[in-house]
Amino acid sequence: MDTTVSTLDTVIIVGYLLGITALGIFVGFRKNTTTSQLFLAGRSLSWPVIGISLFCANISSIHLVGLAADGYRVGMPVGNFEWGAAFCLIILGLVFAPFYFRSKLRTLPEYVEKRYSPATRTILGIVFILSALLVHIGISLYAGASLMNIFFGLDTTTAIIIIAGVTAIYTVLGGLKAVMITNLVQVVILLTGACMLTYLAWQALGTEKGITTYAELKEAVSPDISPTVLQGVRDSEGRLNDFSWLAVLVGYPILGIWYWCTDQTIVQNVLAAKSEKDGRAGAIFGGFLKILPVFVMVLPGMMAYALYRDQIGEDNDSTLMVLMNNLLQPGFLGIFVAGLLAALMSTVAAALNSVATLASSDVLKRLRPDMPEQTLVRFGRICSVVVILLAMAWSTQGGRFGSIFEAINKIPMMFAPAITMIFLGGVFWKRGTKQAAITTLLANMGVGVIYLLVDIPIITSEQLIADKLGIPFMLVGGLFFVMCFVIYVAVSLATPAPAPASLKNLVWEHPLAFLREGRISGITDPRVMALILLALMIYLYTVM
Repeated sequence: MDTTVSTLDTVIIVGYLLGITALGIFVGFRKNTTTSQLFLAGRSLSWPVIGISLFCANISSIHLVGLAADGYRVGMPVGNFEWGAAFCLIILGLVFAPFYFRSKLRTLPEYVEKRYSPATRTILGIVFILSALLVHIGISLYAGASLMNIFFGLDTTTAIIIIAGVTAIYTVLGGLKAVMITNLVQVVILLTGACMLTYLAWQALGTEKGITTYAELKEAVSPDISPTVLQGVRDSEGRLNDFSWLAVLVGYPILGIWYWCTDQTIVQNVLAAKSEKDGRAGAIFGGFLKILPVFVMVLPGMMAYALYRDQIGEDNDSTLMVLMNNLLQPGFLGIFVAGLLAALMSTVAAALNSVATLASSDVLKRLRPDMPEQTLVRFGRICSVVVILLAMAWSTQGGRFGSIFEAINKIPMMFAPAITMIFLGGVFWKRGTKQAAITTLLANMGVGVIYLLVDIPIITSEQLIADKLGIPFMLVGGLFFVMCFVIYVAVSLATPAPAPASLKNLVWEHPLAFLREGRISGITDPRVMALILLALMIYLYTVM
């Protein structure tokens, strides 16, 4: 697609890149910084900042491009990936965050070492670093490079070098505080651009198609795509729908709990809270923010189907670009591209900082417990540079995937069901053992690697499980979780139970204990915020 970028747009985009780099270095860089300051912002963050940073660490160019594309191709059901996060963030805030905060963790693998064993921590640390490299950083860089190619004609390699270089500079030098503060700026740009495009698309519906209500829009796109969030189980040809209510119900909690409740890139924002209440409330506030993408990212894709179906055709990945070309004037286009880059850089920056934390705390600190603070900081920064170089090399292969958005959800199936299982078992079941945790992780990774080889077009050109057998990847996740559950329970019952003293402050006494801790302290009490969010989600699912 040919896209002409004006001089004004170019100035805005370049100015943004330079400005955000300078801001990140200014607010975060300290010559004699400590590991706590670099990796956890000195544990000084309030709940609004944490909620915004959770949102920014998640939203990337993949989401903006992918959600619009799938909004055009599938319709509203893809919004379950966003709204489902609200429920998972409630679980993070109420169930997991108390244990994370009270243990003063720097990394999530520290929790599994306390709950299970050092070997479990090692395996989990390696998995987290690989997932950050392959998914959070690598695929995000490819998505950003694709945008740079469209707008500026830059080849993929050059674009990847520019984006990775700018992000790495302020993240490596500024640490988590730089990531957090720049996120506050980036979320404004991101949401401004998305809201602007949504408004203009709605205006165009009225002037060009005579559509003035949501009911009329739903009628205009039916039955080709689903205008409701909850999609039927089978399509008109009898095949299982990838995003049906059943697939979402079975598969999303497995991916969601892994990602929102146990992934270092995400949870590190909560670990940086100045108090336990801030950490818990921040997680739930992030759940409120996750309501927005359905309206400003998925819905525009559905509107594009009604407006520009003839221009987009089968190339659903071009949906966002077609909307931008048709609706945005010079200047506004530059703001929106800056918003896309903001989203990309937020995700990459958060992942880079988590890698530095994992490498420093879970590798070097364990090998050399007496290592000085400055050496740990230097090692973390060096590892960030190494990982982003590897991610840059991997990201050039992003074009091999048929659907990037689907791929980033398939790759975690190699380990997400097992991680979800050992964390849920860890906090709710005292009988869970270290042998069970290790066996579950290794079994899932073994089967998961085979699944990826036959269902992602890296070696072959077809997807055996999805296309030949007709099983959506979300349902595959459910099957893997059942396998992990059986292994975890069976091995736990077959091995010696953990000593009760070793489980102190690591396991809830009973399943609903997290609701009864202390008196309710007002509307910002995490339990009250969670109840309001839950009621709001029930209402949205009822009307949408």
